[in-house]
Amino acid sequence: MASQESLLVRQYLMTAKASQTAGTNIETARLGLEAISGLTPLAPDINLEKTSIEGIPAEWVTAPNAMEDRVFLYLHGGAYIMGSCNTHRYLASKLSRATAARVLVPEYRLAPENPFPAAIEDALKVYRWLISSGIAPESIIIGGDSAGGGLTLATLLSLKDEDEAMPVLAVLLSPWTDMEGTGESMETRADADPWLSPDASRATPALYIRDMDPRHPLVSPIYADLSGLPSMLVHVGNDEILLSDSARLVDRARAAGVEVTFKVWEEMWHVFQTFAVPEGQQAIDEIGDFVQKHLEY
Repeated sequence: MASQESLLVRQYLMTAKASQTAGTNIETARLGLEAISGLTPLAPDINLEKTSIEGIPAEWVTAPNAMEDRVFLYLHGGAYIMGSCNTHRYLASKLSRATAARVLVPEYRLAPENPFPAAIEDALKVYRWLISSGIAPESIIIGGDSAGGGLTLATLLSLKDEDEAMPVLAVLLSPWTDMEGTGESMETRADADPWLSPDASRATPALYIRDMDPRHPLVSPIYADLSGLPSMLVHVGNDEILLSDSARLVDRARAAGVEVTFKVWEEMWHVFQTFAVPEGQQAIDEIGDFVQKHLEY
């Protein structure tokens, strides 16, 4: 049974979703996501450090138990058109504590001002900077939520194509892997999803990919050759329209020989880990267990 805290958040999201109109502009959407981040205050022992990496604004989010040489490169969600260090600071802080890693959140360039492949270029630039600064690939976890999950996969695929060393692990939270919106759950979970709507989810990709093929593997990784990617953890809510995006990705990854830990969270919505609910903390704890299990130090 869902917690009382999650029921309250669900009601908040449903109310916000009902108030949205077809004419909602990008700036309003960006401000709305920033407002949601205000629901989750940061623990006082978390250290924040603003930085700039090759001209890309970023933030280090570090819990007291984080190891200096273990880094979690976290790519925030927001449909490629919104999101920031601010919107994902709470989640980054929880991940830092659970994984004993310093979390680096870059503010990659957003669409429509900066369409594909700007986000991928920035993610690669930050990862390569980490390597050049002395962080070993086997000490780097890469991950993200929603569009950030898709961007994580695009970054890994790009590194594979260039025959570069990849991070040791990948963590994907409700990854957006199908720009066409063809998944079965786009219809079967439409009424259950308190946050996302099929129409908006199918309309938004054009802002990022413009007129390119929506099945391009770097924007819809369910069409990519996933062989050779690192072990990954995939979490998704049962009550979200992107459920099929995760399920199909997992099937393809496993068929390609990738080790995948997959969990569908009952009565949960899109990226529920970003909220201060018991189920979110349980999921983050499981992410921590996954990382600690796969890293030997």
